[in-house]
Amino acid sequence: MKKLSLKKEHMVKLAEYGLKNIPLEACSCMRFSSGEEVLREGIPIFWLAIIVDGRAKVCRTAPNGKSLILCYNISCGMIGEVELMTRQELAASSIIAITDFECIAINYENCITELKTNITFLNKLGIELAEKLYKSADSFTSSSLYTGEQRLCTYILQTSHRNLFSDILTDVSCSVGLSYRHMFRLLGQLCEDKVLDKRDSGYYILNRRELIRRSHTETDLTSTL
Repeated sequence: MKKLSLKKEHMVKLAEYGLKNIPLEACSCMRFSSGEEVLREGIPIFWLAIIVDGRAKVCRTAPNGKSLILCYNISCGMIGEVELMTRQELAASSIIAITDFECIAINYENCITELKTNITFLNKLGIELAEKLYKSADSFTSSSLYTGEQRLCTYILQTSHRNLFSDILTDVSCSVGLSYRHMFRLLGQLCEDKVLDKRDSGYYILNRRELIRRSHTETDLTSTL
């Protein structure tokens, strides 16, 4: 992780959230490389972050030690807003960068009053929490109504980086609601059908159009890096 000073584009992003007058000494730009941990579940969190660029996945660890993906990717919005509003001192989930990832971190210490009383910011926060609730309901619908192949293909599309899918497969099986054996059979079939290619570093997407067709994604995800 690299911590940098704010630039003009960061000030524009703060203004979008009504925070243009926030003390700059409370803010910093944080940059993470692909695969790097942005936030770890269970550690103290003293900051709220506004995402500037990149994609990341949100995970939570079960008591048995397995990791469950709560959200395939986040590419905008805030990190830490749930902990802020519920007064939790520990991070509720882990966040891992899928691509290079940049955010503006705002330390609570010097600006908690501003965060709790700024109407523009609170309206923005409320909208984003509502959107996350909607996406949570959509995720539940996905796990209930779509086939295992559709869920797996969607997961691969949304977590691949530069057409390479390299997540830990035991965690993937938990996240898409499949047994490891069944998921591995589906991956094998995708390779046999020339949709994916198994490599030492993971699974490379050979036919993105077909992968999209087999997923439950309605829009073309060609913007995925």
